[in-house]
Amino acid sequence: MTEKNKNTIEQNFQQLEEILTAMQREDVTLEESFDLYNRGLKLIQNCNGQIDKVEKEIKIIEEGNVNESF
Repeated sequence: MTEKNKNTIEQNFQQLEEILTAMQREDVTLEESFDLYNRGLKLIQNCNGQIDKVEKEIKIIEEGNVNESF
């Protein structure tokens, strides 16, 4: 099981931007690029999980509002 990332979505996006900047450096080695790529993938997966959670919460709230209006 993977460790849960406690960062906000915004913090994760900031880290992704930093990773992209680091990967674009001319002096980055192949090994460093691979490590940065893996870190970026983990951040993207975490962001997707966070976004999915928020979408589910919104649907629950919307369903509750629809049921209350009848």
